[in-house]
Formats: sequence, structure tokens, C-alpha cells
Amino acid sequence: MRKSVFFLFFLFIVVSLQGQQLNFPLTNPYFYQIEENLYAPDNYFHTAVKPWLKPEIDKLINTDSLQNEYIIKRNFNRKFPDFLWDKIFNEHLISINKDGFVANIDPVFNFELGKDLNGDNKTKYVNTRGFLVEGSIGKDFSFSTTFYENQASFVDYLSNSIANTSVVPGQGMVRSFGKSGFDYSWASGYISYTPSKYFNIQFGHGKNFIGDGYRSLLLSDNSFNYPYLKITTNVWRFKYTNLYAEFQDLKTPHSYDLGFRKKYGTFHYLSYAVNKRLNVGLFESIIWQAQDSSGFRGFDINYLNPVIFFRPVEFSLGSPDNALLGLNISYELADRYVIYGQLLLDEFKLHEVLAGNGWWANKQAFQLGVKVFNIFNIESLYVQSEFNFVRPYTYSHRSSLQNYGHYNQALAHPIGANFWESVSMVKYKYKRLFTEYKLNYIIYGADSSGFNFGKDIFRSYEDHPKEYNNFVGQGLRTNVIYNDIRISFLINPRTNMNISIGVTDRLEITDFSRKHSNYFYIGLRTSLNNFYYDF
Repeated sequence: MRKSVFFLFFLFIVVSLQGQQLNFPLTNPYFYQIEENLYAPDNYFHTAVKPWLKPEIDKLINTDSLQNEYIIKRNFNRKFPDFLWDKIFNEHLISINKDGFVANIDPVFNFELGKDLNGDNKTKYVNTRGFLVEGSIGKDFSFSTTFYENQASFVDYLSNSIANTSVVPGQGMVRSFGKSGFDYSWASGYISYTPSKYFNIQFGHGKNFIGDGYRSLLLSDNSFNYPYLKITTNVWRFKYTNLYAEFQDLKTPHSYDLGFRKKYGTFHYLSYAVNKRLNVGLFESIIWQAQDSSGFRGFDINYLNPVIFFRPVEFSLGSPDNALLGLNISYELADRYVIYGQLLLDEFKLHEVLAGNGWWANKQAFQLGVKVFNIFNIESLYVQSEFNFVRPYTYSHRSSLQNYGHYNQALAHPIGANFWESVSMVKYKYKRLFTEYKLNYIIYGADSSGFNFGKDIFRSYEDHPKEYNNFVGQGLRTNVIYNDIRISFLINPRTNMNISIGVTDRLEITDFSRKHSNYFYIGLRTSLNNFYYDF
């Protein structure tokens, strides 16, 4: 009942309003060009809460003007129709702008072919087709909807991961297709309303990200889409985000009539621009199951209050809910240098931490990174490097119904826990040509001999085999070296349509095995989403 009232209340708000309040995609070929302006020391922009709103970005850099820099003017073959040229290279497929109503309709796709030269040497492929519709009614109300239908065959390490989880990373549940392929669908959408300069309200089915890094240890876009309600408040140098979400657990047995078991999450993130260089954000979240031993619980109204600390409420309820606290910091060290970091506390007892004896419930994580724009004074040359460290059993709980995961995927880092990672990337742009190189070096401890050593966040932390002397990398120590180099040519900036060619080399080493994948690929795609295969 409370859940129904909650959504009816929001529905009443949005149907009576009107909107140009679209999100800027979480991935974009010139994303780092925009970041350079947002980090500039002459503004107070809150970079950690993503996706960003286009109107907020446009106050600092006009994204439409940026796209116009990539327009290709036809000065040859006059027999080729002008409108067809522009539709391919410069414009949306269908655009409507009349009486305050604006809509753009585009096809979205990913056609990729490749071979794993160190694997089975069979042709791998991705065949994705879909559509994107975005628009606005008036200046305050906007909407977006996307649908993808996919068939794909992946390299061995991805196929093995999908076989274990039944989910393509970030993209939904699979059915078998052909001899070794998968069939899956993916849909997202949202409505966005800005009633004043202080507030934005979004209701959607998609992903959110909190952080300044390539990864986020607080909340990332790693997992599958989920329904959410997000209320963002901007006052002076503060930005306050309230996020309410519903997640699904695929591990716990469920009935056919009721579908997968549900769990809920609510998140607070308060960002403060201390000055034009330093930004500090405080994070807290709570995850709880929709149905416990006492029966149907639903969306707990105790966690609906947007200005309350979760931990005291959770304790006062005598509940077993999963509470996390976090910190995010970014600082512009010089005009082109940004350092950033995160700290996450899942469990914290000071005397156990100071004892240094590896208590299993010392569940913490941290991140430290740097971004450099126009390094060596070379225009459009960008470098980023970060280090992520997550202790065993972090994000896990007694039951997967209350862990920090959704749809068999982590809500934070794709590896889960019990690892450290170094990830570095170099990007360079020349006109419509983009190049990128990325290197991941990962050490994690895999479960072995049936024991839970803390990597799999969907296993109960009550299964830990030892109370003390737990350390990152315990279990079956696994080294992963992941190299990816890609060259892309941007065909249409409106849809991020590009043609790419690249090589991904992945080496996984344990005491008992050595697995090497060398994947060469070429693709034609509209790059609108982040999908993380680098694990």
C-alpha cells in the first residue's frame, strides 16, 4: 500500500507538469572535453553525480556547439542529396520541433565482428538493433526511451561469466542463441522535470553513478537497469541527491507467479563545493529486502525521509538492513590536473582496524586517482590513472537479498570485493578521429575448495572460514592483465555513431592455470552506454 501511494504521488506530480531537461549520456567520445570545462577553477560544478543534466552543463559549455564542431560539409558530388548527407553525418534521423514540443528519433545499433586469436579462433559477433526517442514539452519537462534487441557471441572469459550469472554484464538476462551465442534485451527510459532552478525530479528505469573516477566504489553504472526516483536539490554551493530504487535478486528461490525477489535501496549524497577547486561529498545508503520473515515489508517508509541519517534509523528498527557510508573528494591541483578519491565503510570497528589483525568484518574500500587534461600542452591529449582497493566481504550481507548488488551484478565495482586494481588510460582526439589505450592490472582472491574468501558479494558473509588474518587477495590468488587499444572515427555526433577497430588482450594467471585471450574486432555502433568487460 505504501509503495502504491508513493508512486501515485509522483505520478500526480509529473502528469500535471511540463519540459528540456535531458541527461547527458554516461559515455561520449568527447566526454573528457566537457570534463575539462567542468573542473575549471572558475566554477562550482558538482562533477560526481552522473548522469549530468544538459542544462547544467550548458551553463559552462554549450554541448550543441561542441557537436557542431564535428559537422562535415559536403563540397563534392552534388548529385548526392543534401538531406541524406546531413542525416548520415550531422543530424538526427527524425526531428520534430513545433509549438514547444521537441522530439528526436534515432536508430541505435552495435554491429561488431571479431576473433579471439588465442582462443577457439571462431568468429565472435554482436548484433544490436534498437531505437532512441528523446524529447521535451516546454522548457521544464523532458523524456527519453531506449530499446535494444541483441544477439552476441563473446570471448571465453565473458561467456564463462555469463554462464555463471545468466546475465550479460550491465545488459540483462540471456537466452541461448545458436551453438554458443546469447540472446538478450535491454530497455531504459526516464522523465525529467525541473520546477525551479533549485530542484530536478526524475523517474526512470536506468543507471546512476556517484564519483569522479572511471570506477565508483559508492554507486556505479556497472549493473543492469533498475527503476528509480531521483530528487536533486541545488542550493548555493550544495548539491543534494536523494535516490530511491528497486532492485531484483536472482539468487534467492522465487515463485513463478511473483517473479524474482525484490529489494529496495535508498541513497543520500550531499556534495559541497568548498571552493572552486575542492569538492567534498558525503554518501550513505541502505539496502533492505521487500519481504522478510514477518511477511511483506515493501518500501519501508522509515527510509523515505530525505533529510535523515540512515544508520540510527536502521539501528532503532532492530533491523538486519545493510547500511553503507562513504566519502568522495575531488581537487583541482592545477589548471589541468585533478586528483580524486573515495572511501567506503561497510562495517567499521575502530579497535579492530587499529589492531591490524585482519578481522573479517573490517569491510572497507578506497579509491585514489588523477586526471590530466592536455598533458604536455598537447591539445586533446588526456590521461587518467586510478587505484581501487576493496577488502574481502565488502558489499556482502547475510543474504543476497540485502547485499549491495542487483541482477547478479555488483552495484559498485564489477569484480565485487577482495581485490586491488590499477587502471590507466590515454585518450587523444584529432578532429573526428579518436584513439584510446587502457591498461588494467588486477589482483583478486577467488573462492576455492568451496570456501568463501570474500570476492563473491552474493555469498553470505556468515560463511567466512576464519575470523582473523583476512587480507586482500586471499583464496586463489588471480592476476589479470587487461590491455585494450581502439581507434574510432566519429560518423555522426548527434548519436555518437562511429566505426571502431581495436584489439583487446587479456591474460589471467593463477597457480594452476594460464588463460590468454587476444581479441581483434571491428564495429559500427552508436556509443551511448558504458559496458564493463575489463575484469
